[in-house]
Amino acid sequence: MRSLPLSLLVLLAAAPAAQSQTAADSSAIRAAALDYVEGWYEGNPERMNRALHPELVKRIVVTDTATGRSVLENMGASSLVNGTRHGFGKKTPKEKQQKDVRILDIFGGAASVKAVMADWTDYMQLAKVDGRWVIVNVLWAMKPDRTG
Repeated sequence: MRSLPLSLLVLLAAAPAAQSQTAADSSAIRAAALDYVEGWYEGNPERMNRALHPELVKRIVVTDTATGRSVLENMGASSLVNGTRHGFGKKTPKEKQQKDVRILDIFGGAASVKAVMADWTDYMQLAKVDGRWVIVNVLWAMKPDRTG
């Protein structure tokens, strides 16, 4: 039987134990994602605000029409809350609203979630901040049939 090199044993012994994913974490992550999605459709700024870290950045890659180059457009938490308050999400008829939320990964105080909505898909990164799961980053893309 071969033994592991001493350096590998030292690394394994020194590696921190991964925090385990709990059902409560999964439930809280899903609730935050649904506050975001359903808050948007309902025009409920309180739900949207509850889901977001105040320093959230939501980004999309678009093509600059003048140069033809890809550029990032950004919006922050206040823009999302204000858009929700103005009812932009309520313009989507209830029968066309899509609210598919899937947790992709959880590790310690970080999680990744995919939310498929009527016109776009959001890839969210959540963090457990002061014991509460909140969305800190979103990368999104319009559905192909909605870009034109």
